[in-house]
Amino acid sequence: MKIFSPLYERALSWSRHPRAPWFLGGLSFAESSFFPIPPDVMLAPMSLANPRRAFHFALLTTLASVAGGLFGYLIGYFAFDALELWLRGTHYWAAYEQAVLWFKEWGFWAIFIAGFSPIPYKVFTIAAGVASMALLPFTLASFVGRGARFFLVAGLMAWGGERMEGVLRTYVDRIGWATVVAVVAGVVVYRF
Repeated sequence: MKIFSPLYERALSWSRHPRAPWFLGGLSFAESSFFPIPPDVMLAPMSLANPRRAFHFALLTTLASVAGGLFGYLIGYFAFDALELWLRGTHYWAAYEQAVLWFKEWGFWAIFIAGFSPIPYKVFTIAAGVASMALLPFTLASFVGRGARFFLVAGLMAWGGERMEGVLRTYVDRIGWATVVAVVAGVVVYRF
């Protein structure tokens, strides 16, 4: 079933849009505090489409993501009581509880690892606000963790160039389904 191929083609066409950097920045900001789609879906094709600007896109993604993370922090700090009932009813609650445990044990490193974790980053930003984590370490860990992830994605896409784009076109559906299976397996293992 070819679900991911059309999405990939659409993401590639959006990545070539003149306002694509604005879309990337907005997506990066929103994903860090409330939106479910990660910015990698735009960063990777934009870096493929324009490899000379890949690190510029990675920096933009990082800065917007950290700004969104600060907004998520504020949500946790000031508005968690209003959101808690809703959050308990979502699939994010278990991830939120895990993030809180990680904060108690590792603090700064929890945010740093969140940049690469399968647990959505927004969960960590809100949990950091609820836990009243010191703002400077939170911002620094966000910048380093998220930056490392986005520069890695952009660098790999720029390095792979047209070859990578061809490989992705050929295997995007297999990669997409493998990712879905991996996420489902991870959830099953985590729950049981």
